[in-house]
Amino acid sequence: MAETKEFPFNLTFPFSRTLGATLSTFCSALAQGQIIGVRTGGRVIAPPLEYDPDTGAAAGTDWVKVGPKGTVSSWTWVPKPTNLHPLDRPFAFAFITLDGADTAMIHAVDAGSESAMSAGMRVEAEFKPLAECVGRIDDIVAFTPATDPSPSVDAGQPFVAPDENDITEMDAFCDLTYIDNASPTTMMWAAALMDGRLIGQKCPQCARTVIGPRGMCSVCAIELDESHVIEVPGKGVVSNFTVVTPTPYPGQTETEPFARCSILLDGADAVIAQQEILDVGVNEIRVGMHVEIVWAPEGQRNVDDIDNRSRGSGGDAILGWRPTGEPDEPADLYLERMM
Repeated sequence: MAETKEFPFNLTFPFSRTLGATLSTFCSALAQGQIIGVRTGGRVIAPPLEYDPDTGAAAGTDWVKVGPKGTVSSWTWVPKPTNLHPLDRPFAFAFITLDGADTAMIHAVDAGSESAMSAGMRVEAEFKPLAECVGRIDDIVAFTPATDPSPSVDAGQPFVAPDENDITEMDAFCDLTYIDNASPTTMMWAAALMDGRLIGQKCPQCARTVIGPRGMCSVCAIELDESHVIEVPGKGVVSNFTVVTPTPYPGQTETEPFARCSILLDGADAVIAQQEILDVGVNEIRVGMHVEIVWAPEGQRNVDDIDNRSRGSGGDAILGWRPTGEPDEPADLYLERMM
């Protein structure tokens, strides 16, 4: 059986977005503990949209109070919530038509058990304490079974929005994790790094050598296999580089400017990218500079972070590259090469 390896990949980053007039009004109302919709085309859409989904016409600003009670039309049970779910216990995602609205919204229902859920059940929004509401949909912690199924007070009544909304932007955070299976070429590259070797594949048709096996020639579009693998030297020339000046962001560890370089290895036709140059300051790095590889000691090499997206990365097997002291290479010898 072929060896397999899985790479969990976690993509996280914060971002901010402007809301526009409609969502600004909706979110500003949420911050006050009120859910609203907009009356357009003879019906109330909640949450409000900027445009009527049937006609494409502007929905306008005929704001309407809806909820806080509503009726479940359909639902699905979440037995094992993850860190991305709104509740840390089993709950339902449900379509809920709020009193005073003609369309359903989706939100969490904290019913206690799956058997407590049913289409047609009456639920009520449970808001955070008003002092903790910030104008986000999760100001509504969840909907819970309504103890009093009677209609909501003031549902369907006009909502008077302020001339200027308090909430016009929203901070958010992306947190996405998925699993990637290592390709055979990734496994070959990682194994070579652990042995202290750099390998590539040489195309039998165009004779180009690419660093880091890829399983195909990107120029000729023909398949390459293990018979096309060759070892390449750990010496080359800096073909281009970028100096990065760190700016604060969550998880930032760098504090001083640093460089990441592409290196065209001797005898190769494609660069190995995102490499670190050792022993010189970023202001001393030059295009054309000759460098050689510096391997981590054999017992300290690690390639656990080598995955299908990091072709050419040295993981923790390569410490970096150091200048050899040879005269710089003329530009016409390393420009116009494949990336």
